[in-house]
Amino acid sequence: MAGSPLPRERGLMELYAEDPIRADALVFGRRTGPSRRGFLAGSGLAAMTAALGLPIPFARHMSAGLVPVALAAAPSGTVIARKEGLVVLGDRPLNAETPPHLLDDPVTPTERHFIRNHGITPEKTDPEGWTLVIDGEVERPLTLSIAELRRQFEVVSYALQLECAGNGRAFFDPPAEGNQWTFGAVGCARWTGVRLADVLKAAGLKPSAVYTAHYGADLHLSGDPKKVTLSRGVPIAKALNPYTLIAFEMNGAPIHPENGAPLRLVVPGWAGSCSQKWLTRIWVRDREHDGPGMTGTSYRVPRYPVAPGEQVPPEDFVVVEAMPVKSLVTHPAHDSQVPVGRPFEVRGHAWAGDLEVTRVDVSFDFGASWQQAQLDPPVNPYAWQNWRIHLQLPQKGYYEIWARATDSRGRSQPFRVPLWNPKGYLNNAMHRIAVRATA
Repeated sequence: MAGSPLPRERGLMELYAEDPIRADALVFGRRTGPSRRGFLAGSGLAAMTAALGLPIPFARHMSAGLVPVALAAAPSGTVIARKEGLVVLGDRPLNAETPPHLLDDPVTPTERHFIRNHGITPEKTDPEGWTLVIDGEVERPLTLSIAELRRQFEVVSYALQLECAGNGRAFFDPPAEGNQWTFGAVGCARWTGVRLADVLKAAGLKPSAVYTAHYGADLHLSGDPKKVTLSRGVPIAKALNPYTLIAFEMNGAPIHPENGAPLRLVVPGWAGSCSQKWLTRIWVRDREHDGPGMTGTSYRVPRYPVAPGEQVPPEDFVVVEAMPVKSLVTHPAHDSQVPVGRPFEVRGHAWAGDLEVTRVDVSFDFGASWQQAQLDPPVNPYAWQNWRIHLQLPQKGYYEIWARATDSRGRSQPFRVPLWNPKGYLNNAMHRIAVRATA
């Protein structure tokens, strides 16, 4: 019909998200019986093998609806000149993630640390003349320059892990609004600063102090200087944690402008939005903070499990705090070639919010069997933990390497996206990469 819109081409991952069983039939000609298990075989196996260009030695373990990760579409975007290799998800505000293979370093280099902005980066980030106000439920309100912070309080340096609460949002079904982060909204840089606890104690917390409220100098996207871009906060107990910092250095140098120069909070293990960038004020409150990013569904999830797409009353949402256990494969890179019959190293990182990771297990046969990786302790609390294992693939073909971390309370990563929520937070599903074993 004249004037009718052209049909939109759907990607492979979208087809599988809508109906994985039907996608199997459409894409690979796989048919399933009443049990709907449909393990890959016959013409379906032949079609998938042709698409990959290699045999799949452990195809018998691939259940219906499992799309090979090698066929998943790569994230779109462009590269930031000052952050080589990062993939831009949006430029207003600027948000960019790091491909997992570029996160292989034990400590994340500044140029490879992800960017999560909510407003417009301040034009002036000179540390000279920058001040931080501490007020509210304190006995002695303070206004401190960065030089005074350095002079009056103990300066400490720690490797601290930060992760955006929406990391992994791209895999929610139904889709969740917001930046479609895949795996790379995470990093573990070495931050230098002073303990927020020391500054709050100097100000003298009143018995009524319950929560902090954080404010930064970034400009609201509307351009209105009176509007606040983002203002998160944390309970006083987290603010007094000795690893919660007011930071002024990143990896031994001034903080990168897009990472919050010249002053920011680092609240490790919790949703990254708690770590206010371009920090100018900490308002101590006598109640849970209600600034932008603290109400409605912003950085909030249902207090109980819900079905995908279910409507949840606003009063049943709670604030996102500590992040769940998670791991990342950083080597080899996704879709690499590896040797057949000879050991090769697989490595990555794991983290668990306020807890530690106790083990990481790895599979290359679609979860039919697991091998325990060597896991390093954190270099300090709240640093991610590095892990490694040597694998040996039995024959030429297509394989997937899956990683599964377990925290100190015995909780492990699920295979699929857990705990659906309308904003796509807290996805800690297992990371899996494709490798191709060749002679």
